[in-house]
Amino acid sequence: MSASSRFPLPPGFPIALDEGTSLWSGGRVATGGAPWKVVRLADAARPHLAALARAGGGGLAASSPTGRAVARLLLDHGLARPVPSPRPGPHGVTVVIPAYGRPDELARCLAAVEGMPVIVVDDASPDPGPLRRAAAAAGARLVRHPVNRGPAAARNTGLRLVETPIAALVDSDCRPDPGWLDVLVPHFDDPRVAAVAPRVRPDPGDPRLLARYETARSALDMGVRPALVRPGGRLGFVPTATLLVRVAAVTDPAFDEELRLGEDVDFVWRLGDRGWNVRYEPAARVAHTARLDPVEWARRRHEYGTSAADLARRHPGRLAPARPSLWNLAVLGLLARGRPGLAAACGAAAAALLARRLARLPADWSLAAAIVGKGVLADAAALGHALRREWWPAGLLVLAAAPRRRTARAAALAMLAPIALEWLRERPDVDPVRYTALRLAEDVAYGSGVTAASVRARSSAPLRPDVRLPDGLSATRAAGRARAAGKRLRSALRISG
Repeated sequence: MSASSRFPLPPGFPIALDEGTSLWSGGRVATGGAPWKVVRLADAARPHLAALARAGGGGLAASSPTGRAVARLLLDHGLARPVPSPRPGPHGVTVVIPAYGRPDELARCLAAVEGMPVIVVDDASPDPGPLRRAAAAAGARLVRHPVNRGPAAARNTGLRLVETPIAALVDSDCRPDPGWLDVLVPHFDDPRVAAVAPRVRPDPGDPRLLARYETARSALDMGVRPALVRPGGRLGFVPTATLLVRVAAVTDPAFDEELRLGEDVDFVWRLGDRGWNVRYEPAARVAHTARLDPVEWARRRHEYGTSAADLARRHPGRLAPARPSLWNLAVLGLLARGRPGLAAACGAAAAALLARRLARLPADWSLAAAIVGKGVLADAAALGHALRREWWPAGLLVLAAAPRRRTARAAALAMLAPIALEWLRERPDVDPVRYTALRLAEDVAYGSGVTAASVRARSSAPLRPDVRLPDGLSATRAAGRARAAGKRLRSALRISG
């Protein structure tokens, strides 16, 4: 059964083309999505794509069954995003707050969700009295674990007690802004949506350096662009610091209680594996109390990294630090050795092979050239990211050798250029030198956690790249995805094109 029939979009549900979607050959081919792909569009879909392109960011609601089927496929591929209008409450939502100590934070959280049904799960705090008094003052229901079992177990306990269609998982150090549910709940009008995450940002106004850095780059802040959350997509996961969940979509237990860290990533990925969609909606905001002690800040990033081995065991292949193609590695290697002519020739050869693979598509050579160029840049950024994080010992050696060696300078450029572009784009209230230093420190702290967990687990999976060999390079994969996605779209619409 197709997604169009299992999860039909309701009439009047508006969508807009995603910012990362590009149309080629008069709208007969689209690129973009989550994960990125090339899609041949059926003839019957093209008028709907053209209408969406004209509508812009405000979106458009399809009025016909065919239009809604096209919208369903575009949403599920990540080529389009939902733009439902905010809807005032009351909403059928119960708030679940896992708590361990910090009664002052709990009181602030409870004040932010005043007027809603709330379940507080005390995960065996050493002094339960202050939490009990804070919950009682807010009229919240309190349940207590006799022993500490971790945030996954606390959320599971709360979810089992929820009687409304939607549960809002809110950590005790988070405070949703007014109107957050008005923005998030309409996303559940799409019956395939299992969870929606708001944008989580630290409290503003603290003048300290680390606070200003956190305002620009919090580990919980997923950015300004809405997204379909999916492994391999632009946004691979969302944190459960605050997350709305369709109760009927989750199994029991919802969270893996063996995971003390990374349980949110595992939860989101398992929802996707079962055919559900998870959305990120930054128009809804949540304030978060950041950890600003430098030692505690670095320790927390290290702890995040330690979840990699457990996640790699549960989700084989998904945590590879980089997935470069051999063609792109050849291009980048030649550039690093100062051979731009040979690099251009290698890139042209890859584009020619890709053009042959895409010959069945109604597209000219410019599509192949754009894909190869995008792939080279993406692989360079991914390798630089891995050198800063998972491969941090090699990355430090690269930075040390950069003044003396051409190849080290090229690798250092791949490491540092994305940070510089990030600073120019965001213009944080931190000078570029200290911003770069903190960014590198954050990445090394996380990467050291990955290294430690890999050593303990005796597994190289979180450190091992997934290199695509010539017979499985991006050209083949792009062509295969184009044919497969096109077949799914034409099959779902029962048309030829």
